[in-house]
Amino acid sequence: MLDRAQHRKGLLITLIGVLAICPDTLIVRIIDTDPWTMTFWRGLLIGIGLMTLYAASEGRGWLKGLAALGRPGILAGLLFAMNAVCFVLALAYTTVANTLMILATAPLFGALLSRAFLGEVVERRTWIAIAAATAGIAVIFSGSMEAGGLFGDVMAMFTALGLAGGFTVVRHSRAVNMVPSMALGNFISAVIAIGLAAPFSLPPPEFGLMLLLGLLLLPVAFGLLTLGPRYITAPEVSLLMLLETAIGPLIVWLALGETPSNLALIGGGIVLGTLILHALVGLRRGAGEPDDAII
Repeated sequence: MLDRAQHRKGLLITLIGVLAICPDTLIVRIIDTDPWTMTFWRGLLIGIGLMTLYAASEGRGWLKGLAALGRPGILAGLLFAMNAVCFVLALAYTTVANTLMILATAPLFGALLSRAFLGEVVERRTWIAIAAATAGIAVIFSGSMEAGGLFGDVMAMFTALGLAGGFTVVRHSRAVNMVPSMALGNFISAVIAIGLAAPFSLPPPEFGLMLLLGLLLLPVAFGLLTLGPRYITAPEVSLLMLLETAIGPLIVWLALGETPSNLALIGGGIVLGTLILHALVGLRRGAGEPDDAII
């Protein structure tokens, strides 16, 4: 059994991380700019924020830690870059609800990738959850085909794949601190976007929001979400992460009036219900020791 104090610590760390990431989609919506300018500043600032936190935590030896990343760190960085670019494109072409509902399936994609590349066993309940979540995503896609947001949904799918792939590599190299690989991914996304971006087009108030998001909220959130799962089980992390899926669309609806379609609500309900049930079954079975990654 996990030590109760350590367990409470893990729950608190993960919860704060989830709450810190919840305003992300709202701030992206409020900042009135094209997706490439958003991708550039978001990637550059998050990368700087993560590297600052990493250097502060590692002390004088932080440069040596970068050398230890090797090819896995570069591969994870490329996958995190795909996640960063596709996330902004998803929000530009579909609703926040659709994006977050599809992104919530990243742990299931992670299970498939771990089976394919790491040889890990996928439990029967996870296969059932994958099938049910796929059905829910199909319902979301059908609604977007009618509303013209299919491209955004596809980008949300690639966002989930990038996140799942990145953390699969992180799990494979768990002996190395891979936080810099996430920073690298964000820097790569900024490089990808720079040719199509207009970096100096943001007015001061919106640039201030960008600084808040990129230098504070998201680096702190990603840092805590990397640390928290060291103290609690994967199903508990999955349940806490679903808070963003629920809170994100809610605060965008309250602030900006963006309402999901009926089919998105039905499909999202299937996805959320599946993920909640999957996590609860994992908790009931004991779920083992905490993981080093969020998927």
